[in-house]
Amino acid sequence: MTETPSDTATAPTKTLIFMFVTVLLSMVGFGIIIPIMPQLMMEVTNTNVSQAATYGGLVTMVYALAQFVTSPILGGLSDRYGRRPVLLLSTTFYSLDFLLLALAPNFAWLFVARALSGATAATYATANAVIADVSPPEKRSANFGLIGAGFGLGFIIGPVIGGFLAEYGTRVPFFAASAIGALNVLFGYFVFPETLKEKRTFSWKRANPLGSLMSVSNYKYVPMVLSAIFLIQFAYNSLPAVFAYFAEFTYGWSPLDIAWALAFVGLTSAIVQGGLTRKLIPMLGEARAVLLGAGCLAASFVGYSFFSPGGGAIYFWIAVGSFGGLVMPSMQTIMTTAAPKDGQGELQGAVASVMSLAMMTSPLIMTRMFTAYTDEVGAVVPGAPLVLGTACILAAMVPFALIVFRPKADAQASPGASA
Repeated sequence: MTETPSDTATAPTKTLIFMFVTVLLSMVGFGIIIPIMPQLMMEVTNTNVSQAATYGGLVTMVYALAQFVTSPILGGLSDRYGRRPVLLLSTTFYSLDFLLLALAPNFAWLFVARALSGATAATYATANAVIADVSPPEKRSANFGLIGAGFGLGFIIGPVIGGFLAEYGTRVPFFAASAIGALNVLFGYFVFPETLKEKRTFSWKRANPLGSLMSVSNYKYVPMVLSAIFLIQFAYNSLPAVFAYFAEFTYGWSPLDIAWALAFVGLTSAIVQGGLTRKLIPMLGEARAVLLGAGCLAASFVGYSFFSPGGGAIYFWIAVGSFGGLVMPSMQTIMTTAAPKDGQGELQGAVASVMSLAMMTSPLIMTRMFTAYTDEVGAVVPGAPLVLGTACILAAMVPFALIVFRPKADAQASPGASA
């Protein structure tokens, strides 16, 4: 039995738990396949690890392109018909995608499967819209952090499961991820409550990437934050795009070695987003929290590239980079506070489009950079993509630094500028 919107008004904690579990299960499924993805890519393309990285970038690009086009549509539909039907659609195709990957006989099959999944990807955008539905402004940063903790915890569990299952065959982790995705569908169907109370008319004019971005650009600070999100996501997407290839090429790590490192990513992310965001963001203010988080993320990128002899130091830089978990909850708080209640789905659709644009361009560029700097023709610099990522993060920090360090009289009107 599902709850009505009026029920959720008195039970936001229950709703938050539902969304935490949904994101957790989604990330477990996604995390399972990361350690083994290079092996699957090499298997279906008959290439080495350096060349397989480029194919991996193409697969990620088509996923992101499909998501870029459809995210505003799904966001608009969630504002019109509710969060629940959109979430169920997304989780169903999420499970189907992993099943198709498990059965893929060739690269074209992978390409189609990822395009289908990207076109229906709305789990995280819907989760953020739900948070905006049920959270008062002063609690949004903490609650967005809770969703981030589910993301991090799933990243602890998923890669470790994937690393162990890889011992039984390249395809086994993908079947497991599909099964977990199916459990997520059942969970959403039976227990996820509808949280939308104020519906709005669906508009095709707004339900496209350009129209959606133009609509939300009328909200104060949103264009600035979306620009920063693009740059930071462009940088951050270099990690899932090349980390497994980087670790295998540089240190000869096995899928299980990669899995343990990714599990540590999840552990540190869960600590920061599940606990520290609730204390640090209110104490620092959103703008300062963005600067702290982005600065730590940039430092970790430099550390991965130049200060990880033997691979063991990567764990230290993972811990430093985990403070990047302060960035998105802070940015989401700034934007959702500026947007109206009946426009949260549209806003999250626009955010998803921007993130998809970053996902569409970053893996393609970063994996090609990795291939170019590891093909043994010229300089061998496997960390080259992370150097470019560092520059993007530093550029994204500029507007927030201007907010924090502007004169006090002007700072009073700025989002989260004061401690």
